[in-house]
Amino acid sequence: MKAIVLTKFGGPDSFELQEVPIPEVGAGELLVRVHATAINPLDYQIRRGDYPSYVRLPAIIGHDVSGVVEKVGPGVADFAVGDEVFYTPQIFGPKGGSYAQYNVVAEALVTRKPANLTHEEAASMTLVGGTAWEALVTRAKLQPAESVLIHGGAGGVGSIAIQLAKSMGATVYTTCRGRDTAFVRDLGADHAIDFTSQDYIEEIAAMTGRKGVNVVLDTIGGMTLTQSPHVLSDGGRVVSIVDLATPQNLVAAWGVNAEYHFVFTRQNRGKLLALRTLLESGRIRPIIGARFSLEQIPQAHAALERGEVDGQPFHGKVVISVA
Repeated sequence: MKAIVLTKFGGPDSFELQEVPIPEVGAGELLVRVHATAINPLDYQIRRGDYPSYVRLPAIIGHDVSGVVEKVGPGVADFAVGDEVFYTPQIFGPKGGSYAQYNVVAEALVTRKPANLTHEEAASMTLVGGTAWEALVTRAKLQPAESVLIHGGAGGVGSIAIQLAKSMGATVYTTCRGRDTAFVRDLGADHAIDFTSQDYIEEIAAMTGRKGVNVVLDTIGGMTLTQSPHVLSDGGRVVSIVDLATPQNLVAAWGVNAEYHFVFTRQNRGKLLALRTLLESGRIRPIIGARFSLEQIPQAHAALERGEVDGQPFHGKVVISVA
């Protein structure tokens, strides 16, 4: 099979297109013909060498799959050859990632592709959708009529998190660049704050009568953890999906009895089943910003890191057509 193989840590030129054996299927596993995958910040972080202890080179990486079951292993009960499926492969797992024509995956991680989505659309949803679900539902336990501030609402996770929070009945505040305010409002954000020209702490105070929000979702990093207590209501929750690059002072969190949650998303079928229901009902929609082929994965990495394709900014996910 064709695969894009990471041969060294570094820039986008660290990948090579290679012919490699189709992986063997074990008990409780599926062999899936990959029709589409997508690029995530986690992918370029791995590529540049942020997690060298977890990735043994050469490696096939990639964390989104939409495809068709080609073969089932002994003990597989819920899937058959020909089923259309979508999932996130086990992160740092031994079976390899999605930058290839085939992927082997444990049955427990897989669910059927939403019937109303193309493979590209489905592949754009697995990791970002699962991350948004774990952040807002599993960790923050966001409730109807509560409020949430989503940092980076125009990004891959943020654009899905806005839609998920609205589907749960929450009031959504989000930070973004001024050029993206119409986009995030179209997704359902009630209030868009231009972080390049506005102080989001002052804006949240003014818009909530200084009551603050119940939940902050951090998809950006920086000093968000230190500043979040200043926009939280008493007993509020902060969920971060980014690495803590620098020490931060959380003393202000005591004053509002804040909860902090740090998420490195875990794969399971339950989150995807819930997302599939929302996707098939139209309450959440995929956002695709750019499309590339398998052979163009180096260019796709460069585009995501720049946030531009052919010099133009884009919203949503970078997807890869494989089949």
